[in-house]
Amino acid sequence: MKQKKRTTPPLERYYRRLLNAYGPQHWWPADSRFEIMIGAILTQNTAWRNVERAVANLKREGLMTPQALRKVSVRRLAEAIRPSGYFRVKAGRVKAFVRFLIQQYEGDLLRMMSEQSGVLRSQLLSVKGIGPETADSILLYALDVPIFVIDAYTRRVLNRHRLTPAKVSYDRLQRFFMDQLQPRVAVYNEYHALLVKVGKEHCKPTPVCQECPLKVYLNGKHPKIG
Repeated sequence: MKQKKRTTPPLERYYRRLLNAYGPQHWWPADSRFEIMIGAILTQNTAWRNVERAVANLKREGLMTPQALRKVSVRRLAEAIRPSGYFRVKAGRVKAFVRFLIQQYEGDLLRMMSEQSGVLRSQLLSVKGIGPETADSILLYALDVPIFVIDAYTRRVLNRHRLTPAKVSYDRLQRFFMDQLQPRVAVYNEYHALLVKVGKEHCKPTPVCQECPLKVYLNGKHPKIG
């Protein structure tokens, strides 16, 4: 009996095409796992270049440790992270995260990494100001948990390619990726970064489809989220 040829899932094809077009993106740029965590909070609603300036301020002032951030005043912290925007709100979120890290894990990231991933995700989501995208960024990029991060670029690309409806939930869209891809941290990391890249360069609010690596798939027929 002739074996049926395996059909490559559409998301695998998209990944390979983006990787061939752009190459590795080397995410997440940071000197430590803790810096990635803080960066994930600071990058909410702002461009990465602003986060880099805020992170540089924290390092220069000796504040890039859980203990230092626990002790620093909210006012001083807010001033240090001012370049990231919404700095007073984000100062409160950073403080809340650091309190959680110290109270739950004594500031020990190795202890944190030994926690069951589902439990850890629930704990992160219970911290004020940390939503699914931030929690999953911390899990994937800082703690090497194979979980796919969903952001606005991902939603826009998949919706324009008619793979998902415009208002699909975060969890359902995440499952769409994780059902089609092997649970590998390196792949999830690279894929998310590549979607951000194509989103910034081509899949903008007003699309620029010429020269887009994914243009070839724009009118294709693929399995979709129902």
